[in-house]
Amino acid sequence: MAALAPAVAAIRVAVRRALVGLPDSGPVLVACSGGADSLALAAATAFVAPRLGRPAGLVTVDHDLQAGSAARAAAVARWAEETGFAPVEAVRVRVAGRPGGPEGAAREARYQALAEAGRRYGASALLTGHTRDDQAETVLLALARGSGPRGLAGMPPRRDLSGVPLLRPLLTVSREQTRRACAVLGLTPWEDPHNVDPSYARARVRSDVLPVLVAALGPAVLENLARTARLVAADNAALDDLAAAALAAARVPAGGRVGTGDDPAPGGLVVPALAGLVPAVRTRVLHAWARELGAPATALSHRHVAALDALVTDWRGQGAVHLPGALRVVRRDGHLVPA
Repeated sequence: MAALAPAVAAIRVAVRRALVGLPDSGPVLVACSGGADSLALAAATAFVAPRLGRPAGLVTVDHDLQAGSAARAAAVARWAEETGFAPVEAVRVRVAGRPGGPEGAAREARYQALAEAGRRYGASALLTGHTRDDQAETVLLALARGSGPRGLAGMPPRRDLSGVPLLRPLLTVSREQTRRACAVLGLTPWEDPHNVDPSYARARVRSDVLPVLVAALGPAVLENLARTARLVAADNAALDDLAAAALAAARVPAGGRVGTGDDPAPGGLVVPALAGLVPAVRTRVLHAWARELGAPATALSHRHVAALDALVTDWRGQGAVHLPGALRVVRRDGHLVPA
C-alpha cells in the first residue's frame, strides 16, 4: 500500500481537527472557488467528513466579475456532485454598487452568500480555504495600514458569520502544500487572474513583497508572521475580556441622571471610571461602546476612538465627537453621553 502523500495527510489532519467537536446536526459546507486552496480543502473534507459521520456540502460563489465565471462555477458544482457532496450550490452574487473597494465589495458579497447558504441548509459550519500564506499576507497588510492589534491578529480560525460558525482549517497549512495535494489527487485548480493583478494590494504583497522577505529572511518568515497573528489574537482576547468588565463597571448606574432637570443618560459612561483604565483597555471600552450606540464597525476608525478618548484624557471643553452612523457623543457633568 502506497504511503499517503505528506501534503494530503497534513490537510486531512487539519480538516479533521476542525470538524471534531462540531454539533452533530447539519452538514458542513465547503466554500470552493476551484482554486488550489479551496479545492484541496474540499477534497480533504469529502474524505474526512463521512468518516466522522458528517454530511458535507459545497457552495461555490460566482462574483460575475470575469468572462466565463458562470461556466467555471458550474464546473466546480459538477465536480462536487460527482465527488459526493450534498447539497451543492453555485450562487451568483452582485458586487457592483456595494461599499468599499473591489476586494472589499467582492468579499462582502461572498460572505453574505455563504451565510445565507449556511442558514438555508442548517449548516453546522462553513469551511474556507485560507492558508498560512494568506495569514502572512493579512498581517503584512495590517502592518502597512497601521491597523493595530486587531489587524495584526489576522484571520481567526473560527468566527461567527451571521449565526453560522465559519472555520478556517488550513491556517497552519502552506499554499504550496495545497498545490501539492491537488497534483497528487489529480485535481486541476483554477488560477484566479485577480491573484496576480497588480491593481490589488494583496496581489502585490503576494507577488512582490513576500518573495523578497523570504529571500532575505528565509522561508520561516511565513510561519513567523502567522505565529505573530496567533500570539496577538490571544493577547487581544485577554484584553477584550478586561474591556468587557471595565465597560460594565463604567456604565451610568441604573436610574442615574446626568445634567440638570430630569434628563436621563441612556447608555452613558462615567468619566472617572474610564480615566483610571490603562489605554489599551480604555480604547477597547470606547470602541465597544461606540458599536453599542450603533456606529458601523466597518466605518468606525482609530480616529473616532481617539476623539472619544480625548474627551476622557484631554478634556478642554471641546464639543461633540461625531461618529459614523450620524451619532454624536458629548462629555457632560463627568459622563460621556450620546447627544
